[in-house]
Amino acid sequence: MNSTILSTIAATGFTVAFFHAAIPTHWLPFVLVARTRKWSRTKTLLVTLFAGLGHVSLTSLLGLAIAWFGFRLDARLGAAFPWMIGGLLIAIGLFYFWRQWSGGGIRHHHLIGGHHEAGEHCGHDHEHSHWDEELKDSALASDKAGDWAAISGLFVMLTLSPCEGFLPVYLSGVQFGWHGFIVLSVILAVATLLGMLVFTWLTLVGLEKFEVRNFERYEAALLGALFSALGVLIIVLER
Repeated sequence: MNSTILSTIAATGFTVAFFHAAIPTHWLPFVLVARTRKWSRTKTLLVTLFAGLGHVSLTSLLGLAIAWFGFRLDARLGAAFPWMIGGLLIAIGLFYFWRQWSGGGIRHHHLIGGHHEAGEHCGHDHEHSHWDEELKDSALASDKAGDWAAISGLFVMLTLSPCEGFLPVYLSGVQFGWHGFIVLSVILAVATLLGMLVFTWLTLVGLEKFEVRNFERYEAALLGALFSALGVLIIVLER
């Protein structure tokens, strides 16, 4: 039974991390900066990998804090802990459904700071990419800044925007101890880096019309469905 739950959590984690990496904020800036600076495909993919490692590391660090707190809570609550986790996951799922319904979606950072939150009052067509406009005024594309400045900017941009959607996955794996934490951290790294590299490469080789913006538009609904289903499953299997 425990292996079934852990496998389900692992599969959910991989789905969350991969589709999170599929949204344009995780690969389009690298493509745009690479084209402006005339980087080779290999260099672009290496920079993407480098920034992705920062993104994964901060998310894992936050996951470590959640796991540490969860271990202590699990020791106090005992058999009631899976019920609490299941209920919390359902609540998180409902929260994401609310964000999708309200038009808030998921916040994604700009190249030069701040964030854009998709909604009916954003003033832009949702199919339009803001990255091209921001890149023109960004130091990342400036001739005055060297490649290392651009690489550092991309690294910081992505590192300071951790995968918030994966944090509940860490919470759901608390009952499996450090083994569960390590398994989920590996899954986070593999799925995130794979997604970033795949979508960056697809765009570099010319598949411009590879449409993934719907992942960004409906990411909150997808997370809501995944976490709600995972919460119900944990409660049912524990019974």
